[in-house]
Formats: sequence, structure tokens, C-alpha cells
Amino acid sequence: MDLDLGPEDQAFQNEVRTFLKENLTDEFLEAGRLTPAVRSPIEPTRRWAKVLAEKGWLCHPWPAEFGGPGWTAVQKYIYELETELAGAPSINNMGLRMVGPVVMKYGTEEQKATVLPSILNDEFAWCQGYSEPGAGSDLASLQTRAVPDGDNYVINGSKIWTTGAHNADKIFCLVRTSTEGKPQEGISFLLFDMDLPGITVKPILTYAGDHELNQVFFDDVRVPQSSRVGDENQGWTVAKYLLEFERGGVPYTPRVKAGLLRLKDMIHKEAGGDGRSLAEDPDFRGRLAKLEIGIQAAEIIEKRVMSALSQGENPGYASSIFKLRGSELLQEMLELTMKTLGNYAAPYQPEAYVFGNNVEAVAPNYGLTATSKYYNQRAATIYAGSSEVQRTILAKHALGL
Repeated sequence: MDLDLGPEDQAFQNEVRTFLKENLTDEFLEAGRLTPAVRSPIEPTRRWAKVLAEKGWLCHPWPAEFGGPGWTAVQKYIYELETELAGAPSINNMGLRMVGPVVMKYGTEEQKATVLPSILNDEFAWCQGYSEPGAGSDLASLQTRAVPDGDNYVINGSKIWTTGAHNADKIFCLVRTSTEGKPQEGISFLLFDMDLPGITVKPILTYAGDHELNQVFFDDVRVPQSSRVGDENQGWTVAKYLLEFERGGVPYTPRVKAGLLRLKDMIHKEAGGDGRSLAEDPDFRGRLAKLEIGIQAAEIIEKRVMSALSQGENPGYASSIFKLRGSELLQEMLELTMKTLGNYAAPYQPEAYVFGNNVEAVAPNYGLTATSKYYNQRAATIYAGSSEVQRTILAKHALGL
């Protein structure tokens, strides 16, 4: 695969860089810098999403027929990389990357006409109702029930580790509509509002002190059956399709690559245990080189998957390679960042990365949220399917074991 950009792609890269330079205000850059976990501060980030929506770039992975820009795989990758390098805020992408593709494939014409435009315009923030207490990686064992009652379902149960539920307007949710047959055969996929009577959201604070996760409780929540995507009891098929996009639709290497470039800059500023620059430490340089080689290899895999997506294919088992290597590389990059910061990684100052704060930070700007990101992304090899699950998928579908 030729990784060099042709003239058209270089022109597109310049267009993206110009747009980012003109539109990434100090407010947006500050929101990007103060990102302790997966997402940036919500208010400025929603404003940044509106800027992207007006440009027609918010749903950049979408084909033109559904309102997206219709970019090639290379253009999508260029955009992802340039926004990471520029320090843009990290938006809530569950609508555009998960709900959107599912509705395109399995939604009714009415759902396509209502849900897709709302995502294009960033009208709602979405969250994902998948994992449950006792049903995480073993998602087929979920027990949240949806019982038909006239034109509605009545839902009872709970979901856990629900990212952003406290700020979400809507949820895409897996529920059990039948207890007959195999567990996978009795699940349905629903879209509904988070402000319905009977829904309670309780926070789960992470080890780093972030409020990103939640547990969501459903107590006789009435949801129209028309909100179901796909046939009743066929939600497992819909969910597997979505998981391919969750694992393989978001490239990891732009984020890790941008982190690597910042890390290379940091090692010239921070000293190791012997007082010398880490850039002079052969052991550290060896680990840095190994990370860079791993990123380059993963980049090729990701571009192959993006190419398949641009041709209308789904990622298939390649998305498991994507997720497996990407999450491991991300963790390695953050571990080296922590090692580089040394003592600056120790202070606990969550108030210093609250948007609009006036706290004098102990760590330098480039290291302020490093510890929080490190702890948060220890879960990268667990969420969206653990590394063990990904290896099992590859053993079965790629190797035929």
C-alpha cells in the first residue's frame, strides 16, 4: 500500500488544515487540552460540533447519499489525523459512528428521515445501553426486559458503565424481548429518549476522579414499539453490526500518532532519573521506536479497513485487529507519557482541568491531564469487547480454529 499522499489528497489536507486554523478558537483549543478522559468538556464541545455540522463535516464517515461528505478512506484518515494534531475537542461520536450506520442499514424509511438528519445537525447527544451488571463482555446474557403492551414496550432493568448518560438526550439500548431459544435470539434494539418517566441515572466515578460513567435504571419505562430498529428478537444481528463500527469505525492511530509526536517533544523537556534528557536514554528510545513501528503497522491495517468501508463493505473480523492493536498501542503511548512526566504525573488536581477554571496547575500544560487519561484508558482493552474477546473472534473467523 502506497502511504504517500497524491496531489488531490495533499490539497484536501491543506483544506482541512486551513479550516482548523480558522475555526479552532482559543475556547475550542482549551476544551481539547482539558480532556481528562474520552470526551472533552461538554458545552464548548457541543459548540464545536455545531461548527462542524455547518461545514458538513460532523458526520464525515457517512456516504453522500445520507448527507455525509462522501470522502474517500484516505480523506477520512487525513481528517482524523489533522484534528488530533490540531488539538480539537473530542466530541460525542456515538450518534454519527454507531446509531447512524445502524439506521442506514436496518432502519425504516421513517427512522432514516428523522434520526439521520438529527445526527447530521447534532441535535441530540447519544449514549449506549449495552452492558449490565453480570452482562458485560457476555452481552448475550443481558436481562433488561421489554414487555409488549399495546403499541409500547414496558422496560425494566438497568445498564452500567454508560458513558455520558448524565448528559445524553437519547439512548440506543439492547433489551430482552423473549426468553425462548438461545439468549442471542431474544434481544431487540431500541432508540428512545433519556427523559422518559422511570429512567434514573446515577454517577460512577472513576479511579481518576472523572464522572464519565453511569448506571442507568429503568422502572416501567414506556417506549413506543416504533422505536425498534430491525425486527423484534433480531437485535443481536443489529448489535453485532454496530460493534463492528464501534471497534473498527474509529481509527486509533491518529490519536496515538498525535500523542507520539507530543511525546517526542516532551522527552527533550523532561529529564530522566539520572538528570539527562530522556531523548538520550537508550532504553527509553528503544521503547519509543518499538511504539512507532507498531503505530506504522497498525496504520496500514486501519487504512485497509477504511478502504473497505468506503466501498460499502463492513469491517468484519478486521475490526477486531483494529481494536486489539489500537487499544494496546494507546496504552503503551500513555504509559511512556507518564514515564516522561515523572514527578509531574503524581499530583492529583482534577479541578485544574475543569473548563474555565483559574487553578494554578502543578504539572506543565502538556502534562496536566496525562494521569487521568492513563487511568481512564486502562479500560481500553476491556470496553467495546475485551482483548480476550477480540483474540477469540480472530481465532474463530480469521484462523478457523
